[in-house]
Amino acid sequence: MTEIQKSDFFETGKDGVKRILTPDDKKIDIVEFDDKRLCYVKSALGYPAIYPMHETHFEPKAEAILMDLDGTSVHSEAFWMWVIQETTARLLGRSDFKNEPEDEPYISGHSVSEHLQYMIDKYAKGESLEKARGYYFDIVNYELNEILHGRGKQDAFTPAPGLKEFLKTVKGEGIKIGLVTSGLYEKAMPEIISAFRQLEMGDPVDFYDAIITAGQALRKGQTGTLGELAPKPHPWLYAETARVGLGVPFENRHKVLGIEDSSAGVVSIKLAGFSCCGVAGGNIEKAGVDELCDYKVESITDILNIIL
Repeated sequence: MTEIQKSDFFETGKDGVKRILTPDDKKIDIVEFDDKRLCYVKSALGYPAIYPMHETHFEPKAEAILMDLDGTSVHSEAFWMWVIQETTARLLGRSDFKNEPEDEPYISGHSVSEHLQYMIDKYAKGESLEKARGYYFDIVNYELNEILHGRGKQDAFTPAPGLKEFLKTVKGEGIKIGLVTSGLYEKAMPEIISAFRQLEMGDPVDFYDAIITAGQALRKGQTGTLGELAPKPHPWLYAETARVGLGVPFENRHKVLGIEDSSAGVVSIKLAGFSCCGVAGGNIEKAGVDELCDYKVESITDILNIIL
């Protein structure tokens, strides 16, 4: 992380601020005082937030694990970034439009609206988020229907290597498993259902002890649920999965390990008060938040050596 002199609300040397750090993707600022650390979470939609950063440590054997979906449990980030690219192409009226490599940290791991707003700000200034969301869900609905009927992108959703072995072992040890995603319900559930079909593991709703998504999309003619303004890197998805979904009280958080491959997810886990294990392959290092990980592994099966 890089030390900076001033954030939107804080300045080094004023009001007890000792140091301000920001990662490479600049999505958060960590503000250090003598007796505490705060995390300022920025927002492309105009609703930033400030959270305390609790000290975290993990003590095996785990009582529960919290697992990210995209990139950690199921490899699908390339598909969802492709959808963002196609949405931007429609906004621009350019079928040949392609994302740039440096866009990746900003269009993976966060909410749909955050991703789209980033692309609008960079490539389609003046276009509305509502119009982009309309294109996005048109593309998603078509592609998911094609996939579920055996057409479309057949490699869109593939289980992470070792996922079945890992989940079966954890379940056999009596450890609770929560699945956590910033994805909206309609996009998240086809992913994990597809992965479980490939692994012949039955219904994921029956297998996991809790599944928390970012809710239902708000679109004209139907209701939605809170999710677009409070996803990762905010703490609420992980906090709700552990406290409400799995029944783990906050004072037992040292018996819980969060597992992520994205920068937004790492921050979310840490702000919820849990230790974090970063899995290789995502944007953790590229975004510059790898030092927030308590553990780092190449494969999810390596996590068994940590939690047991």
